Amino acid sequence: MSTILITGATSGLGRYVAFELVRAGHVVLAHGRDTGRTEQLVAELRAEGDAEGFVADLASLAQVRELGAHVAGAHPDLEVLINNAGVGAGAPGGARELSADGHELRLAVDYLAPVVLTRALLPVLRANAPSRIVNVGSAGQDPLDFDDIEYRRAYDGFAAYRRAKFALAAHTFALAGQLADTGVSVNVLHPATFMDTAMVREGGVTPWNTVADGAPGVLALATEDHGTGHYYDGTTRSRAHEATYDEALQKRLSTVTDQLLSL
Repeated sequence: MSTILITGATSGLGRYVAFELVRAGHVVLAHGRDTGRTEQLVAELRAEGDAEGFVADLASLAQVRELGAHVAGAHPDLEVLINNAGVGAGAPGGARELSADGHELRLAVDYLAPVVLTRALLPVLRANAPSRIVNVGSAGQDPLDFDDIEYRRAYDGFAAYRRAKFALAAHTFALAGQLADTGVSVNVLHPATFMDTAMVREGGVTPWNTVADGAPGVLALATEDHGTGHYYDGTTRSRAHEATYDEALQKRLSTVTDQLLSL
């Protein structure tokens, strides 16, 4: 059985996956943004198995770094990281929002936060190889505008979300190459389309699927060997946006990411 950290575990897909994992006998480290909701979740998980809670606002990169340090210190046996937490498109026609660090919110939470958390936990994951990183992405992917990476012009929430998920996929493939032969696998998936979650309903979309429909792909990548550097649509290996595989784009994204994180 593995020790598994899952972000965004207090609701939606993350909550469902957390219960499936703990019932299967894994040690579940459940992250949430709200202390009360996280404590309540952990109490419920402990009725089923072994769980511990960690609180951080992923819109603050300082808190993301603290989360990584806290988890690494408390659980040097960590073997699986599931970057599940995310911010959806927001209400239709909603205004551009900023993170605690002044970044466009969807870029910050859906892309920068997973990058920072992964970097913080890589030493532990490498020490416990074979280990796994699962990035919960989306089939909705729009190419980045490197001349407007923070999306200051003609902002659209759905497009911002898709740009962030494009970046997450490209980052996944680049990281897989960097981690080749280390025993750390990293994959990205689209769990299911328009699941019945708060972020989907906030976007004014009638759900097409349940969170139970989206869970099998996450669970498979978290608990089974499926290679590395792949994109899955549910449990089926598929293809992300073709531009995410471009090595020149991946290198440019890495440079821009480092610049954003140094601000």
